[in-house]
Amino acid sequence: MKALDPLLTTPLRLGAMSILIKLKAASFVYLKEQLKATQGNLSVQLNKLKDAGYIKIVVRFEGNYPLTEIKITSTGIRAFEDHVINLKDCLHL
Repeated sequence: MKALDPLLTTPLRLGAMSILIKLKAASFVYLKEQLKATQGNLSVQLNKLKDAGYIKIVVRFEGNYPLTEIKITSTGIRAFEDHVINLKDCLHL
């Protein structure tokens, strides 16, 4: 049995990855609302995922307003899928 990915055992990071695995990309505001997270905590957790190469954070402007978009990477997809497989193994599913 393989070890679970420690980056994906934290509820907020796992929640963000769960949303991104389905949508492929989401705005920071959308993730914040869906995860009921504070701006500061979400920012810290997303940066950990970014540093691991699981997501990309893209800041652009829409009109005069900044829009921060979070995109899952192929590395993130593989890590999430492996994590789910390992979790199922741990639970004997």
